[in-house]
Amino acid sequence: MLTAALGLGVLLVDQLTKALIIDRIGPDAPDRVIVLIPGWLRLIYVENTGAAFGTFQGNSPILTVLALVVVGVIIAYFRQSLLRSTWLSVALGLQLGGAIGNVIDRLRLGYVVDFIDFPHWPTFNMADSAITVGVVMLGIYLLREDGATHRDGMAADDGNGAVSGRSSE
Repeated sequence: MLTAALGLGVLLVDQLTKALIIDRIGPDAPDRVIVLIPGWLRLIYVENTGAAFGTFQGNSPILTVLALVVVGVIIAYFRQSLLRSTWLSVALGLQLGGAIGNVIDRLRLGYVVDFIDFPHWPTFNMADSAITVGVVMLGIYLLREDGATHRDGMAADDGNGAVSGRSSE
């Protein structure tokens, strides 16, 4: 439930911010840039037909299908684990909300609206931010799970009938 609620929240914030950007500085707007912090942060309107960080430009249909497959795999693979871990629920909620937000753009517009612009960094949007944070959280979760599995494995029988590792007290 947490995953779905967070995913929906990310989706709503993503679509709302993109609608505001299109209205304020989009292709038909009189202003093209909003400077938030001079020399450091500005909002600009970008039509991204590629993937993250502007790679694979012009491949929006393929990227849409790929994103839908990834969403399905995430849901199927981690469905049982979501009930055991709030951390994982948050990580996947961020990823799902962001991925669906960008898919909606691709299906509706044929490109993703990007608008957050820092110097020397590709322009991105709220969905991209949520996906990135979710992926980092998922990586941390998987590393911690792998470490826990490794520690639990060390508590196994050593072959001589003795148990090593953590005590069962």
